Amino acid sequence: MFGLRFMERDMAGEFSAMISAKTSQVDRKIFSDEEIFREEQRRIFAKAWIFVGHESQIPNAGDYFLSRMGIDPVILVRDKSGSIGVFHNSCRHRGMRVCRYDAGNTRLFTCSYHGWSFGIDGKLVGVPGMKEGYCNKLDKSEWGLIPVAKIANYKGAIWATWDADAVSLEEYLGDMRYMLDLALDSHDGTEGGSEVSIGVQKWTIPSNWKLSAENFIGDLYHNISHRSVDMVGIGPEGTSQRRDEGFINNATLVSVGFHERGHGGINVYLPPEYVDARPYPGEIGEWFRAADKARKDRLGENACILGGVGTVFPNMSFRANQPRQIIVWNPVSATETEVWSWYLFDAKSPDSVKAFMREYALRYCGPAGMTERDDMENWQGATEGSVGGVVESFPYNYAYNLADDEQPFEALPNLPYAKNAVIGATEGNARGFYRQWSIWMDATNWDEIRREQMKIKGRI
Repeated sequence: MFGLRFMERDMAGEFSAMISAKTSQVDRKIFSDEEIFREEQRRIFAKAWIFVGHESQIPNAGDYFLSRMGIDPVILVRDKSGSIGVFHNSCRHRGMRVCRYDAGNTRLFTCSYHGWSFGIDGKLVGVPGMKEGYCNKLDKSEWGLIPVAKIANYKGAIWATWDADAVSLEEYLGDMRYMLDLALDSHDGTEGGSEVSIGVQKWTIPSNWKLSAENFIGDLYHNISHRSVDMVGIGPEGTSQRRDEGFINNATLVSVGFHERGHGGINVYLPPEYVDARPYPGEIGEWFRAADKARKDRLGENACILGGVGTVFPNMSFRANQPRQIIVWNPVSATETEVWSWYLFDAKSPDSVKAFMREYALRYCGPAGMTERDDMENWQGATEGSVGGVVESFPYNYAYNLADDEQPFEALPNLPYAKNAVIGATEGNARGFYRQWSIWMDATNWDEIRREQMKIKGRI
């Protein structure tokens, strides 16, 4: 089995110096420096749990989907036994890609350079010239595709890590999984039941990957960016707002942070007496109203908590309200990110509902969507503002609503993560994200990561 190597240079403490918890400042260089970017691939993406796809993308034996883990290309594939595998998309002979299509079904992955062939279980099964060139001495069992160390399936979402010492995905997520549930569970509160539809939308933005991950972790105060969209009105009802105006006007927005792990996001709290009155047309509205009633019957008081947006450290974000998304910010360079967006729908919902939400998703999200174009401009501008000989010595300010100034959310004290929830806008989750970034960048193994994580108590 191969082993991951890290730079021998002693860089202990170098990265934590770029993140000041005391003054809530972040060094601009972490958004533009290529050496820091290269270290992120070794120190974060080679050890963390990374989202690679959804099980609904590969329902049958031989189905595959090409994904990414940081800058490393991987193949997500289902084998003949029904098991799911994740392998590095490179031939063990000369490194050529063995799969050149985004998705499909196959019996073999064959390198187009020298013809080495691999089964859908990753094993090397064919080598041209085995007798003439290798005298039948090549041990094929040692030259299969490079597998990840661990794979986990959480409610259909597939995760993988290269590090055999990594904690379980359940421990990695911690109580953040309750927020992730709001994106992965069905609208009526049934556990799981989501599927990916309309493929995976991909585009590139000239920005650092951390800025977009930070945006989804709990930025409640950049609405000025979307003012023009609010005025136009692209909500699913066609009225003058981005989403569901009556729904939001009756809600309390709650920031939830798991700073010991770097995760966080926004939940929406509705008063128990609130009755959903979103004016979706015809059978669409009937389906949503029935699903909302079933949700209240199934979840009780916890039905008052609905999903917003969130980020699982390092680069997986999600939108749990409509339209539901999983978004991965794939790093390309210090100043370039490839965005991949999966759209989630209830598998059991009628085709009319799926078609309605699909149209809304494409109108709202992505590079052609009216909202995310604003965000992309912000992230590009922030990245450009991080480059330059003069400005590098001036850090960014992350002091909006420090921990002592935050207002705790106490409406539902029995929530598993109630102690992590505060009302309204704060940069606490962003502070937790970058504190976590510094922990991973200074650590060389999982023992060191866990030791530093245990020192974080409560919100930052």
